[in-house]
Amino acid sequence: MSGPELFALLPVLILAGGSVIWLMLGAFGLGYRSVVIGGVFSAATAALCAGLLPPATVEVTSLFGTGSYARFFTILWALAAALTLLLSLRYGANRHFGGGEYTALTLLAATGMALLSGATSLVGVFLGLELLSLAFYVLIAFNRDSAHSAEACIKYLVLGSVATAFLAFGIALIYAASGSFHLPAALTGVVSNGALHPLGLFGWLLVTVAVGFKTSLVPFHFWTPDVYQGAPAPVSGFLAAGSKGAVLAALVPLLAGFGPDWALLHPLVVGLTALTLIVGSLCALAQTNLKRMLAYSSIVQVGYLFIGLLAGNSGGFEAVVFYLVVYAVVTLGTFGVITSLSGSRAEVQDYESLRGVGFRHPFRAATLTILLLSLAGIPATAGFIAKFGIFRAAIKGDFIALTLLAVIASLVSLYYYLRPVLAMFTEDDTQGNTLHPGNELEHAVLGVCLLATLLLGLYPGPLLDLIHGLF
Repeated sequence: MSGPELFALLPVLILAGGSVIWLMLGAFGLGYRSVVIGGVFSAATAALCAGLLPPATVEVTSLFGTGSYARFFTILWALAAALTLLLSLRYGANRHFGGGEYTALTLLAATGMALLSGATSLVGVFLGLELLSLAFYVLIAFNRDSAHSAEACIKYLVLGSVATAFLAFGIALIYAASGSFHLPAALTGVVSNGALHPLGLFGWLLVTVAVGFKTSLVPFHFWTPDVYQGAPAPVSGFLAAGSKGAVLAALVPLLAGFGPDWALLHPLVVGLTALTLIVGSLCALAQTNLKRMLAYSSIVQVGYLFIGLLAGNSGGFEAVVFYLVVYAVVTLGTFGVITSLSGSRAEVQDYESLRGVGFRHPFRAATLTILLLSLAGIPATAGFIAKFGIFRAAIKGDFIALTLLAVIASLVSLYYYLRPVLAMFTEDDTQGNTLHPGNELEHAVLGVCLLATLLLGLYPGPLLDLIHGLF
């Protein structure tokens, strides 16, 4: 690898190098708090380098892009890792997390997300996806005192391994049909006379199954509620915001490279998207556990994002990128509230345990309320602008029926998003004292997420212009 290529990869190298350094320092006895703060410093430095140092080359080893699109998501995932580590300071210390291991795995997951989002080759997609998955296999099980955490890890590991097998076999078939791993040559090479090569078609079906597992697309979603519930709250937030987001971010340039031939797969994707919206909404309605409700609602959110991918060049790709930014901020904030309310051993999860929070902890109750309203797509929040962009692109792309279904799903979502809000503002003297008051650092992280949600809802222009420049 040449010097310019190493310089272009500098932000990713800082994340990867930071994971090694803080792992070693943690092993040699550096305290938990110092190691985690060091990890925050590494993630922030990577984000700064990605934003301030222009790359000398736009692609490295024909595997990963380092252009503006890849840099944009490197910044997003690095900042998400930094916020996750800040939220984990008290939470992890109370549960005796190993600082070196936890910090290293969080930075390693961010490294995988950055590589996956910037992948320009099917091999790059595979390497990035596996790197972030390996990190999450351990992070999900990091709370060794929780049986739910171990169960969640096993389910994610088993189904993740199945998805890996589908992805590897699918990539091999696409290579056999096209003769190239590099995008878009590997994509256009599987199309002949307006039809997909049989091997290419089967390969894409297998890749779709793998993507379905990783993004919780129905009917590959069964792991999602158990993993969200069992994983430590800050890890659940990072998994929801980053893992799925990185996969969907990788799909944008991949499908853009497919061009008009992407329409050949539309019938399959439309069917899966409709199923995702319906099943996710119905299952979320029945939940009384906040983390499981957020898991099922995340399945519905994936349905919205796939509508944007279907709309493609009609503005759908730009809408998907904006949606990913908004979803990352809102999701990290939502799980941040759960983290800050959690005590030394148990997390607040059931709606009943939220009773009275609005009276005793008004800032966090108000924050969770606004973040949930943003997920529902209420005006004046970032979620409204994000959904408006997706629906507008879908209508321009002539996906009218799917748009109507998504609007109905949004209306239904008001019911399950408002249930925990109503619980928070219902007085109950027996529950309030069991919740942790939180600390200044956690409140600051929640304040950042809340401010970003409102700012992007009221003044989204600069970010929309920035995203427009990525394409």
